[in-house]
Amino acid sequence: MRATQSLTILCFIVTSFLGSQMARAQGCVAIRHFSSCVGTTLENNLLGAGDIQIGSNYRYFKSFRHFRGTEEEPDRVANETEVINHSHSWDFFLTYGVTDRLYASITIPTVINTRSSLYEHGRDERHTTFSRGLADIRVGMGYWVFDPVKHMNGNLALGLGLKLPTGSYNASDIFYNVGPEGSPQVRPVDQSIQPGDGGFGITVDFQFYQKIAERFFAYGGGFYLINPRETNGTRTFRETLSPILQNEAIMAVPDQFSLRAGVSHAFGANFSGSLGARYEGVPVKDLIGGNKGFRRPGNVLSIDPGIAFMKNNFSLNLNVPFAVRRERPQSVTDKETEEMTGEPRNGDAAFADYLINVGISYRFGSKKVKVDPELMDEFKN
Repeated sequence: MRATQSLTILCFIVTSFLGSQMARAQGCVAIRHFSSCVGTTLENNLLGAGDIQIGSNYRYFKSFRHFRGTEEEPDRVANETEVINHSHSWDFFLTYGVTDRLYASITIPTVINTRSSLYEHGRDERHTTFSRGLADIRVGMGYWVFDPVKHMNGNLALGLGLKLPTGSYNASDIFYNVGPEGSPQVRPVDQSIQPGDGGFGITVDFQFYQKIAERFFAYGGGFYLINPRETNGTRTFRETLSPILQNEAIMAVPDQFSLRAGVSHAFGANFSGSLGARYEGVPVKDLIGGNKGFRRPGNVLSIDPGIAFMKNNFSLNLNVPFAVRRERPQSVTDKETEEMTGEPRNGDAAFADYLINVGISYRFGSKKVKVDPELMDEFKN
């Protein structure tokens, strides 16, 4: 088998599990859309010097199931009082091979979001608010710890990136029955559908793969977004719902994280599949900076099946993670309110049952990566 074919097989086998890395966040009111700047497909990141990979990833979810802690509140759906978010997001990315081990990437995300609720419109009528536009751009670099040419059976990549506050974090729409004498009023939309969060952020990223059998690879990856800014100044109007929510009057700029692991397998010349788990969410407290302002902390554990198609320089992948555990833990403001009133307090959040991630990419190669002939036997059919 030729060297270039061996590299293609390696990229192909693992493409299916990292194919949705650009759109990782499980659909959830608690967890806004975010993707790591360098956590694209393995095939994207195994580049020779001067190679360029371009592509796009699409994500959709509908969140509507309400949870407090890990307990679902099914009466919200039964009584038709649930909050329903529809989220569409497109990430457009470009990755450049600086060397065979070092790569740089830029991700330009866009979103279209809708949010239907009763409580935001006087509680008697259901109305929908809307947001769209550019989200927060990410730039970053990644580095393969081991030489990909000599370590095709396993490797580890580490990444570091910067999130720019390019998305609107005070997008507004019309809210009904909330103004003077029940008139409509223009207000910022809910935090969950704001295109941006208003803060400069730092991302740390990793991904790894390890061959475990012929055409079988174990994989893993994840990122953590550090958002040092505490609040962004955008008013939530939550204090108008109840005086005890005064500490939630301004939106926070929270951290976010995601972890994935599983197994990938090549089924033939052009198709591969993967099965794994992912755990992602918004923490109760940030690593750096304060924790004032309103946030909905939450986390989701999902089973994550995927399938990928790859031919020559073109790749297409689909992942449909579905939730098996959802949690909306007690926030900092929940605890403050509980201490102040002496009454238990744990806000809720609406989560999705599943999300859809679709990715497509094309690679422009300036040269082919050379593979050590001693490794050829490892990738023969």
